[in-house]
Amino acid sequence: MTKAQLRAKYKTLRNQLSLEDVERLSLDIANHLLQLPIWEFAYYHLFLTISEKKEINTDFILHILQGKDKNVIVSKSDFFNGSMAHFLLTDTTAISKNTYGIPEPVDGIEVPVNKLDVVFVPLLAFDQEGHRVGYGKGFYDRFLAECKPDVLKIGVSFFDVENKIEDASETDIKLDYCVSPNKVFSFSS
Repeated sequence: MTKAQLRAKYKTLRNQLSLEDVERLSLDIANHLLQLPIWEFAYYHLFLTISEKKEINTDFILHILQGKDKNVIVSKSDFFNGSMAHFLLTDTTAISKNTYGIPEPVDGIEVPVNKLDVVFVPLLAFDQEGHRVGYGKGFYDRFLAECKPDVLKIGVSFFDVENKIEDASETDIKLDYCVSPNKVFSFSS
């Protein structure tokens, strides 16, 4: 299937999940993340959940990161130029939903993208080669292209892998891992 077909399919599947399913599956994903060899790093980028879109509840991942005393970085999107600014999440960080319903930091301590060691990547679908399908605005594609080459890119998905994204491009930045409620997928060579 193409990105557009997969985007439509997985938006529909996600909308069919109950709130209880979202919580249970999100917890399963967070528990599977503990199996990954990623916990020795310092700077972890985490997206904040858009609950209205039944995204994975990243609060469980946040609790793991805080329990391990990691620096958690969250982003603020600029819809005029398609960029993201990245801020350290602290106890005093004010979070507000933007006009698209995305929870974002109001302001704070900005962190340069080259500091990031691990990025948790939102997605709708992924394939066996580590390609992903997001919402189609390109924010994460541009953001990941700015990261240092060895940053670990970890997708999180309620659903299992697709065989192939037909219109994936050679320029698409592949995931290193994707974690579902049932399995950890590794795409590292």
